[in-house]
Amino acid sequence: MKFSTRTYIIISVVSFIILATVQLFLVYNTYQLKNERYYFAEKGALKERYHTSIISDKLFPGGQKIIDTFIYKNLQQLEWTYKNKKNEFEILKQKIVDSIVHDLRAKQSVNHFLQQYKREKKITDSLEYALLLTTLDIVFEKKPFVSLFSKNEKYMLLDKALQEKEGIRIGGTLKKVNKQNEVSAITVSSELRYSYRCGWALHVEPMDRHTTIMGQMALILILSLLSIIIIITLFFVTFRNWLRQRKLSDLKSDFINNVTHELHTPLAAITVANKSLQNEKIIEKKENIRPLTDIIQRQSERLTMLIGQVLDITGADKPDLNKKEYSLHKLLDEILLDYRLKALGNNLNLMFDKGAENDTVLLDKFHFISIVLNLLDNAVKYNINNVKNVVVSTMNNNGSLQLIISDNGTGMKAETIHKVFDKFYRNTNAMNGHQVKGLGLGLYYVKKSIRAHQWQINVKSKPGEGSSFIIDILLQNDET
Repeated sequence: MKFSTRTYIIISVVSFIILATVQLFLVYNTYQLKNERYYFAEKGALKERYHTSIISDKLFPGGQKIIDTFIYKNLQQLEWTYKNKKNEFEILKQKIVDSIVHDLRAKQSVNHFLQQYKREKKITDSLEYALLLTTLDIVFEKKPFVSLFSKNEKYMLLDKALQEKEGIRIGGTLKKVNKQNEVSAITVSSELRYSYRCGWALHVEPMDRHTTIMGQMALILILSLLSIIIIITLFFVTFRNWLRQRKLSDLKSDFINNVTHELHTPLAAITVANKSLQNEKIIEKKENIRPLTDIIQRQSERLTMLIGQVLDITGADKPDLNKKEYSLHKLLDEILLDYRLKALGNNLNLMFDKGAENDTVLLDKFHFISIVLNLLDNAVKYNINNVKNVVVSTMNNNGSLQLIISDNGTGMKAETIHKVFDKFYRNTNAMNGHQVKGLGLGLYYVKKSIRAHQWQINVKSKPGEGSSFIIDILLQNDET
């Protein structure tokens, strides 16, 4: 099954996306793993030290005394309003919690604790923390506990800036609170009557944790990025080479088909003429022999020219030149005279404008004739007008001689002009379905021969407006 180029591109792009996604997924998982394991041992040591410092306290040293003071002095009032006036109980409990929170915030000492811990452990990183009150419940004569505060609710009389999803902030500036930076989460309760239950959490994180992790992953990130760049580069190089090979394969097939067709045409004519010469009735009249021999002669010359052109194209990069001095106008007169005779019946209007005053040129006659004939053949082949106008003109320009061959043919787009001198290239779309014979070697031969002469050729063309091929020829006194 033969797939189109577009199909190969889609398959390649999808494969690359899958590979890149897997690569990114692995890098992300590595980051997540390092993120979860970051300061794992230090967190354990910090947790142990924190629990030791509050072994007979809450939140921080001195925190239990603050909570006890507000809870126990208001416990009877809380019980009475809870049992008798629920609305007043809601207001009272929020006021008590607000007082507790503000007193805890004013006296919290976690920052001092962390600074002391850093000095002991010789930690140089700046640490951010968040100390959060998560629950506060009371119990009267018997259970169940009655909630004074829960992180899952919002309270109108409490400071909104202090109420967060994770609880009420007692201290610290750490904004992102999660399991990775959680040092401790404790809930302490009592089985006694008229007591309370308190829950809080401490989160600690180095300020540059993400930067540090990215630094640790620098080598992985660089290697991952480098591998993706290498894969992209290899893909484009391989795909470009594949396109070239495919193009060469297609060109080779077209070339073989075209050569076969072009060679068969004169061979068929020679075969028919030869069979006619073998017919005794035809050769009885001498006047029948000459036209047949002329056909054989012309087709043999055509066959010889095709074979020579193919051999010359596939041979050396530059043809061997036998340069001599010629009058360009005289040489063109001979070429155009023969071409007019050849083109009889093709409605060809071939004109020659001798505008150059100095026409003496050093050139190889055989290759120059081939250049002109190829350009004239193209001017006629790629022309669907009833009258095919072709103008050959010369002019002197800045120490050089310009030979211009213009036509009123189909013309070319800019993209075609860039390819028109490529080996085997044929503009099959130019004739709107009309079949054009050829090997795709004519203009390649023209370019090759012009380079061998150290001349230059340029093309001016627009679709529907014809084309002009301009050859800049160095005059004899300007050549080196």
